[in-house]
Amino acid sequence: MKPLDFISVSELSKLIKNKEVSPTELLDSTLKKIEKLDPILNSFAFLDIEGAKILAKESEKRMMRNSLLSELDGIPTSIKDLIAQKNLPQRFGSKTTSDNLVSADAPSVERLRNAGAVLLGKSTTSEFGCKGVGDSPLTGVTKNPWNPKLTPGGSSCGAASMVAAGIVPYAIGTDGGGSIRIPASLTGLFGIKAQFGRVPVYPTSATPTLAHVCPLTRNVLDACKVLQIISGKDFRDPFTVTENAPIFENFIKEKKSYKIAWSPTLGYGKNDSNVVEILKKALKNISSLGYNVDTVDKVLDDDPVNLWNAEFYAGVGTRLKSVIENSPNLIDPAVLEVLKVAINQKMNDYYSLVFQRYAFREKMRIFFENYDLLITPTLPCVAFETGLNVPKNMQDKNIVSWVTYTYPFNLTGQPAASINAGFTKENLPVGMQVIGKNNCEIDVLNFCKQFEDNFINLNVKPSIY
Repeated sequence: MKPLDFISVSELSKLIKNKEVSPTELLDSTLKKIEKLDPILNSFAFLDIEGAKILAKESEKRMMRNSLLSELDGIPTSIKDLIAQKNLPQRFGSKTTSDNLVSADAPSVERLRNAGAVLLGKSTTSEFGCKGVGDSPLTGVTKNPWNPKLTPGGSSCGAASMVAAGIVPYAIGTDGGGSIRIPASLTGLFGIKAQFGRVPVYPTSATPTLAHVCPLTRNVLDACKVLQIISGKDFRDPFTVTENAPIFENFIKEKKSYKIAWSPTLGYGKNDSNVVEILKKALKNISSLGYNVDTVDKVLDDDPVNLWNAEFYAGVGTRLKSVIENSPNLIDPAVLEVLKVAINQKMNDYYSLVFQRYAFREKMRIFFENYDLLITPTLPCVAFETGLNVPKNMQDKNIVSWVTYTYPFNLTGQPAASINAGFTKENLPVGMQVIGKNNCEIDVLNFCKQFEDNFINLNVKPSIY
């Protein structure tokens, strides 16, 4: 049997279709990797081995009948523990929640199940998705395969860790302020936040105007395949995009011309020198492909973090109000601090920030009248030590403001992805963020595929190997 480490969704699908590898063999290989690597990485919150075996056996029967349901049929994956999965707990990385079993799948999980995916269990998350690093009071510290002393980022920490380590080819996470793009950057993956509402969110998130469900993969084509399955309208989500999703894969095959803006700081950020070095090289590479790139130093006048805080932390804090009042000792102290501030804001102050958010969205809409794509660093830094909430040189920042460049595009809802731009001398990944116009995921995916094909070595493995 062909070695099954670091094989893409596309390749695995062909192996299963041709009966060169069976879903049960693939699951056995995956479980061996989990047994070997997860004691180091701590990427799973819950592992449902028996449930996965049942799904793999069902997939194998379909394989033998030549009746596979999709290209994801028989391929193992995981679901972030902010997303509902039937017959498993949903703990949100928190000691404040119960271990009661969920009775129904979220739409994305239901669609994966109907596509034949082998669901391994739930991946770790920071508590309620509130931090950009990979630890929680419930599950402890999740580690980065490129260096287990460092964080993989968050809040989709377990998803990123297991995909980067080659345990699974893709995993499902969420992104309310960067929670897919942050760990994608710090672990060298491709993570895309599609257009807001493209992938339905239900049950309703505590942050309903910011939340996205998204895939983390090792390449762009796999992201297209997964995104295709989980996209599409569901009227239980009041923000659902009602138009049918494009066939994403059809739009990445040929290079298209784009007017691109490059902004190293958006006008307010400050980057580590190693990030600047890698991104400068990436921009030269992009220009060498014939793209028209303008440098725009000041896209924004101010950091919009307060607009984001008002919505995200107020939403989570309101949902947890009784816990905050009665059992604050159960909550991560750093999370508790920002939740208290958010829920204590006055109504007129909150609505002032809401109106500023509308103005911010309009400012970005006007900006994109002149450009097809905006490129920034995904983050101002590379992976840093576990146990820290922010990098050592950014102690003036809070648990989200250090990420700098991701949360603005949750405020607008437009598609944004992080793709690996290269590695530092210490062999740590650096992410490049690519933002598209509203409803234009196909442009983000097309550009990222061209960059990947020309400049990314997908065969590089992390140091854990």
